Amino acid sequence: MGYQGMTFEERYRAIDARDTRFDGQFVTAVRSTGIYCRPSCPARTPRPQNVTFYPTSAAAHEAGYRACKRCLPEAAPGSPEWNLRGGVAARAMRLIAAGVVEREGVPGLSVRLGYSTRHLTRLLTAELGAGPLALARAHRAHNARMLLVGTDLPVAEIAFSAGFASIRQCNDTIREVFGLSPSELRSRRRTGAASTGGAIDLLLPHRGPIDTTGIFDWMAARALPGVEESSPSSFARHLRMAGGPAWFQVRQDEAGALRLRARVTHLGDLAPLIATARRLFDLDADPAAIDAALSAQPALAPLVARTPGIRVPGTADPHEMLIRAMVGQQITVVAARTALTALAHHLGEPVEDAAPTDDPDASLPRLFPTMAAIADRGAEVLRGPAARIRAITGAAAALADGSLPLTVGDDGDQQRAALLAMPGIGPWTADYVRMRVLGDPDVFLPGDVAVRTGAAASGLPAEPRTLTEWSTRTAPWRSYLTAHLWRAVPPRVPRTPARRAARRPEEAS
Repeated sequence: MGYQGMTFEERYRAIDARDTRFDGQFVTAVRSTGIYCRPSCPARTPRPQNVTFYPTSAAAHEAGYRACKRCLPEAAPGSPEWNLRGGVAARAMRLIAAGVVEREGVPGLSVRLGYSTRHLTRLLTAELGAGPLALARAHRAHNARMLLVGTDLPVAEIAFSAGFASIRQCNDTIREVFGLSPSELRSRRRTGAASTGGAIDLLLPHRGPIDTTGIFDWMAARALPGVEESSPSSFARHLRMAGGPAWFQVRQDEAGALRLRARVTHLGDLAPLIATARRLFDLDADPAAIDAALSAQPALAPLVARTPGIRVPGTADPHEMLIRAMVGQQITVVAARTALTALAHHLGEPVEDAAPTDDPDASLPRLFPTMAAIADRGAEVLRGPAARIRAITGAAAALADGSLPLTVGDDGDQQRAALLAMPGIGPWTADYVRMRVLGDPDVFLPGDVAVRTGAAASGLPAEPRTLTEWSTRTAPWRSYLTAHLWRAVPPRVPRTPARRAARRPEEAS
């Protein structure tokens, strides 16, 4: 249950129980102390009359409160509200995390959302208690705190990595938000900082449980040699960011925690890169709520028990995601990976000064091709029906010239309509892209053969219309239902000549 759906009494019971499931979903401001805390703060529970709940730390900042030095609410996982909801506030929060305010200012954010700056400020203040500048400032403070306690980077580098315009602005904000200087905040860290060979190394907080085996297996099956590298406990890739090429790796350490290593060309890309990694691994999900809702259906209870904390992978790049989805239509995962590997090998840009790899047989490090390169030369590399190749290169051209916008801050319905208007893009592709790019938790893919196969194996209806009707019981978590049904597909049996033509059109991106 998210912040918007909870009463004061329900939130108060959560903080009285010090329930970690609600960390990051709201903060508790205490009038008698002037501080705000995460719900699980170990301090004595304040009296109800002294408590005000806020959906964001920015709202608490604006109301005059500072962060608790004991529980550090900024260290909590992000709120799942921004994926669960598709309104202006949710879209704004996703774009702020992606660094839009730092790159384009509030006017740029307003243009992306389709509102005037004044009206957007009014909307966000009414819903979240703070305007876009305050929300961006709180996000910078969170990033600065994370880097101070998680790395040995100098404060000057941290200031610009977190998105601040100056070191002084960073210092002043940290003092105001946390009541501590940067050096004092760094001295309170509980774990050793890590910084290896120029790469930062950070903890990625998330709510448990989490199906790390499943998500690393997913990445491994689709990893493109040279662009991506995967193992049973890690995933790494090269990525094009606003300031230049970047590299990151998400890995599970011996204690079971997820950690991020990253290298960036421009320090200002670090915070958006962290947000990208979190979206890619769906780390702001609320697995307790998802598992409880799905397991309430008797047919799904065994699936949830077998795979608690399942995640729906996001994407590192929305434009790349569309191309991968279109290439993967109606072919197997292996075939799509082969086609995309050829595309990356022939059209991708080599990465200079790339991070070292542990694999001596790894391909030359590359970036996934630009949309302009695919539009211009994709037909030379891609194989298959001419109409399909034209559709892929046409979509790449539309992405390259901006006539087809595709970002993490899109309105879901508008994004779907824009994709369906493109030649060669049908409902499966449009919905799959919405699931992966926007992190929409309520997308169902009844036309997917693997989904229907998994449904039949789980005792659910396999006919698309009947299955779609049944899936409404699991709203708003149908993306996670889809993930469970993919996982429920029985192992393949060797194909006989008679079955050779019956290819499984599971998504391949």
